[in-house]
Amino acid sequence: MDLMERTVVRCAEGHVFTTASFPMQQLGPDRLGPGRLIRCPRCARLRHAVPVVEQSKR
Repeated sequence: MDLMERTVVRCAEGHVFTTASFPMQQLGPDRLGPGRLIRCPRCARLRHAVPVVEQSKR
């Protein structure tokens, strides 16, 4: 069982995956924006990734 909080992110190529930590998240969106460079497990390249915002059900 994974005890770390996981963040769902989407890379610039459109791949959706989870990461145990979202680098530099503590700096906040006002300073660096919501995206980060992170290695995508699908394409194995460093890609710009942003957190996926869950849409509420209607």
